[in-house]
Parts: sequence; structure tokens; C-alpha cells
Amino acid sequence: MMSAMDLTAREAAALLHFYADAGVDVFLEDEALDLTARAETPAPPQTRPSREERKEQPAASAARPAAARPAIGTTTIPDDKAVSDAQFAAESARSLGELKTVLDGFAGCNLKHNARSTITLDAMPESGILAICGFPTGDDDRNGEPLAGRAGSLFERMLAAIGLSRDDVAVTTALPWRTPGDRSPTQSEVDICRPFLKRQIALAEPRHLLVLGNFGSRMLIDADKTVFNLRGEWHPVNVDSHAVEALVTFSPTELLAAPANKKPAWHDLLLFRSRLG
Repeated sequence: MMSAMDLTAREAAALLHFYADAGVDVFLEDEALDLTARAETPAPPQTRPSREERKEQPAASAARPAAARPAIGTTTIPDDKAVSDAQFAAESARSLGELKTVLDGFAGCNLKHNARSTITLDAMPESGILAICGFPTGDDDRNGEPLAGRAGSLFERMLAAIGLSRDDVAVTTALPWRTPGDRSPTQSEVDICRPFLKRQIALAEPRHLLVLGNFGSRMLIDADKTVFNLRGEWHPVNVDSHAVEALVTFSPTELLAAPANKKPAWHDLLLFRSRLG
């Protein structure tokens, strides 16, 4: 029988979503209890203590100390002020290095409180190519860089197929922090993180933009369309005073989950390579 330890982070998150949709909203115990066995076990007989035993028992203290309250982490209300604070913080950065410092000190998004790493650009390669994927995975969060693990290995093979290497492409994520359990980000979290993504693009000034996956394309290009609608075409992206055309295709994570999409992804990569010259 499969246990929770056999599940990947994404499988566990999907299972939690299934439970939530089914109406399960609390976990009572770490391990399942056999309540039927408990019911079959007779309770031990209870006897009243004798008068002598009652005299020997100490009186209960009336001033028993109260149990300590559990520590509550610092949280931020994801309202319009949080979005405006993110906008102000992002615009204050004048370089990619400054933006990284800003993100390290930003406390306006609750995702940061649970993430190990902050994923952001360090520099741009001479090729001027920037790839943007979705939100960081568990591998990304542990390694402190985007597209780590199996997804990263597949991405390197995708690049090699069109004559590029990982060193030729700068990679960032649409969100700088991993979501708990790799769940889908809330709209408030997206709104708070969007200014940082746009500021990265403005400061990096890419000449070629490759958007990987459904989440990144919706966040950056069109929230009402999926990667199936947007792929295979060039889309204008205007951020501050910088304009660049972006090509949308499937992310490595999506291709690992649905290998049948590798064929259209290959056509997208060929189209992207043709623009590089």
C-alpha cells in the first residue's frame, strides 16, 4: 500500500486539493485510528478511592499555570496596500543586484515566510536570452535556483537541441518564492509578486524572451488564455520603457507530466531559434 512518504510534493499537493474538494478540512491525528478496535476494548473498571486514600491525596492547585500559546508567525494581509508596497519596492531597485537585495528584505508576501530561497536573476548573458518559468518547485527552493532537478535536466536537453546551453540563457521564475506544497498561488500572491517580475525584465533588458508554461504566460501575457492558446506565436511584452517579443511554450515540468506535448514544444523551439539568427 502506498504511504504519504511515497508521494512527490506535487502528488501530495494534488491529494490535498482532492481532500479539500471532497469537504475534508481538518486533520485530527498524525496516524489513522482503528475506532472499532477501541470500541471493542472494555474500559478498565473504575473504583472510588477509600476515605483514607482521599485524605492522603493533595488538593488540586487552584493556581495552575495556563498553557503557553503557540507562536504565531508574522503574516501580511494581502490587500491593495501590500500590492502598492511591492510596486514601490520593485521600482526602487536600479539594478538586478539591488532588486535581489530588495526581495531579501521584502516582508509583504506570506510566501516568503515558508520558502527557503528567493529566486531572482543575477545577471544576463551576452545572448540576451531570458527564459521565465512558473513558480519555484521544491527542487528549485532547495537548490536556490530555477529549473533544478529533472525539469532542469530536460530544459538543458531542450536547449541543446537548438544549439544552446544553460550558460546562454538566463532563467527566472514568475514568482520569487515557492508556494507551500507547490499549490497554485492565490490571485493576491500573484498581484504582489507581479511588480518584481516586471522589474526584473525591465532591468535585464532581454532581446529574446521565452515564457515557459501556463502560469508564467497567464501572469505576463494574457490571464484569460492557456499555454495551448498562446504557444507558437510571438507576443509583445512592454515593461516600463523596454519592449520585447515573447514566445510561449510548455515548461519542462509540464512536459514531464504530459510527454505528448513534446512535439509541439519542439516546433516552438525551432521558431524561437529562427529568431536568434
